Amino acid sequence: MTTAFTVLIPARLASTRLPNKPLADIAGRPMVVRVAEQSARSRATRVVVAADSPAVAQACAAHGVQAVLTHPDHPCGSDRLAQACDLLGLADNDIVVNVQGDEPMIDPALIDEVALLLAARPEASMATAAHAIDALDDLRSPNVVKVVTDATGLALYFSRAAIPWWRDGFADGITALPQPAPLRHIGIYAYRVSFLRVFPTLPQAPIEQCEALEQLRALWHGHRIAVHLAAKAPGPGVDTPQDLERVRALFAASARPRG
Repeated sequence: MTTAFTVLIPARLASTRLPNKPLADIAGRPMVVRVAEQSARSRATRVVVAADSPAVAQACAAHGVQAVLTHPDHPCGSDRLAQACDLLGLADNDIVVNVQGDEPMIDPALIDEVALLLAARPEASMATAAHAIDALDDLRSPNVVKVVTDATGLALYFSRAAIPWWRDGFADGITALPQPAPLRHIGIYAYRVSFLRVFPTLPQAPIEQCEALEQLRALWHGHRIAVHLAAKAPGPGVDTPQDLERVRALFAASARPRG
């Protein structure tokens, strides 16, 4: 099955934990360029950075990466993506995949899989991904988002809490993983452009405000989210200076000759 889709990479200079994050150097290139280069290894028809500043757009142009300049004051990433769709002249029935600008080690195959899943599920407005949790610390952590699905692979709920709650096994605390293993949400999304244009206009949902998870707005308003089950966890993202050093080390290791 062949599906045409565009990868959009939103990039914001403002970051409380890592200022100027999109321009952080990784093995001689800005991080946002590394994300675009990795995304270009997917089957996407094109990869475009949705920049919030001329500095990001210029860095992309210097490395041959297409970028569009969006408003700097969008309240959330979906607003930036919607404007990028308009700037690119995308049609309502087109599919875009949102790859975060701090995922320089994103698996290109995962990008393809969420795009193909959305194309195959006409009842869904979005597609995303998850993988089985294999560590207790991840299940306990509110920074690790979990998802539960129905029998057809559509999302029922996303939460920072340990879901589903193992009634008998968690009576004395979370000390073992239930079976089947709970699912960790992976923050990659495929959208139909028609939905992406509507989504920023939808009122925030109470559950979205409580959990601080934007995807819950879609569920609250009756939209369906298809979930691809990945075989493994994604490569590390970059949220903190420590994350950046870890990714730099991984790039350096991969560049060393073997043998």
